[in-house]
Amino acid sequence: MKRVQAACICQTLHFELKEDIPHEYAVELADKEYQQYKEGMTKKGTLYRIIEESKQPDGSTVVKIIKQYNSSPVGDYLN
Repeated sequence: MKRVQAACICQTLHFELKEDIPHEYAVELADKEYQQYKEGMTKKGTLYRIIEESKQPDGSTVVKIIKQYNSSPVGDYLN
């Protein structure tokens, strides 16, 4: 029988700007969406580590993240 000893997922997320609204407001909304994403993971108890966060020339944000997969133990992935 096999058991998961440790599991994480690595993602690159792009919090893009909406195109049908003024640029400054679109940047504000994208930043807010990113903050809500992080708060949501914290609230749910999902363990995560941000590897890289970069602001794009258009004001959007790209994030590389390693996070807990479901409720599996994370082992040393987040060290």
